[in-house]
Amino acid sequence: MASLAVLGLVVLFAVFAPFIAPQDPTKQDLLRAVQPPAWEDGGEMAHLLGTDQLGRDILSRIVYGARLSLELSVIAVVLGGIAGTTLGLLAGYRGGIFDLIIMRFVDLWIAMPSILIGLIWSATFGAGFQTILVVLVLTGWIQYTRVIRGEVLSLRERDYVALAKVAGQGPFAIMRKHLLPNLSGTLVVIATLDFARVILFEAALSFLGIGVQPPTSSWGLMLSDGRELLSVAPWLTLYPGLAILVTVLSINLLGDRLRDHFDPHLRQMA
Repeated sequence: MASLAVLGLVVLFAVFAPFIAPQDPTKQDLLRAVQPPAWEDGGEMAHLLGTDQLGRDILSRIVYGARLSLELSVIAVVLGGIAGTTLGLLAGYRGGIFDLIIMRFVDLWIAMPSILIGLIWSATFGAGFQTILVVLVLTGWIQYTRVIRGEVLSLRERDYVALAKVAGQGPFAIMRKHLLPNLSGTLVVIATLDFARVILFEAALSFLGIGVQPPTSSWGLMLSDGRELLSVAPWLTLYPGLAILVTVLSINLLGDRLRDHFDPHLRQMA
């Protein structure tokens, strides 16, 4: 419940960012640059969490950073999930040459570091929102494919699949009507945990300068901007770092709980 409350707050910030953020996240005020939080000497209530080196409000940039993270997560998880689930179904149910080609391609893709894929794509097509989205989809479908294939290898031996074959249903009808509905619990768990991966990966790419570009608000970009002033203005990195930590931890705890809920063996142990 605590995880759901935190995630609900993040979603609230993301959806209603223009109404919740106290300031314009891109508005610069050099006269108030590197201003500490309101409860410290020199702070102002107008900038509750302080300002960065350009005088931009930290709280407003964190709120708008939640919107970016949610938007990227939803799109990347949906696209990666659809691609990975489709390939996993084909590899697991059809087997043969389909399984051989898909799984060897998975093995090849796993051998390539995700950051390296991001660097190559950024150098080729330039950094930005589209670059992060493409890299997230390219690196996110793998886990869906591997897990779904393993589940399908077990499900295809069930009696209801054999009866569907006897009834004259084709492979794609069986995958759509009988296998996919029985994979819904697994897909929910994978997608939930994948949200955490997307947030961390976006922050890493933006921190390296190959992700979201200024003046867009991004938690990873805020960490990158504040690292040079860490000793004199720790709030520049502390609060966006806490936003990443709390959000990812909440997602992982929720994912673990969902896994226990959908797995009958774990549910019985609990």
